[in-house]
Amino acid sequence: MTDPVDDKPVAPARPKSPRRRSREIALQGLYEWLVGRGEASVIDAHMREQDGFDKCDRAHYDALLHGCITEASAIDAVLSRHVDRRTVDLSPVEHGVLMIGTYELTHCQDIPYRVAINEAVELAKSFGGTDGHKYVNGVLDKAASDLRPEEVAARRAAPRPAPRPASR
Repeated sequence: MTDPVDDKPVAPARPKSPRRRSREIALQGLYEWLVGRGEASVIDAHMREQDGFDKCDRAHYDALLHGCITEASAIDAVLSRHVDRRTVDLSPVEHGVLMIGTYELTHCQDIPYRVAINEAVELAKSFGGTDGHKYVNGVLDKAASDLRPEEVAARRAAPRPAPRPASR
């Protein structure tokens, strides 16, 4: 496959992991909930009808969608310490992404904090505004320090690998 602009070879896109798909579908459901405040069960049923749902990690999707809706006020309380405005004033996409990232940082200890942040940043790049991913990264980095202080401290104290010499 080649790029239509400069006719250079383009690597085929890697297939999305089931967890990434679950985050994307949960985000769409959270968006629907944040904008319309519909019933979680109705939103869930709608999301299960979406193309690609059969390829997602259903357990993770269930945990994210229902966990974020059920714990919305607690998640917003965490976020309110790190955002520059009220959470209701955030764009619904960025709010949903931040809810997912905060939920994973709080409840998914099997996911390293940097992975949870990176996955949220990727969601923001795909679905959010132009620089929304930078905002998401900054907010979740601060939240991670509160929610997983030992893991963050250990990561920051670890020696960094030496930079690679520039190739010629």
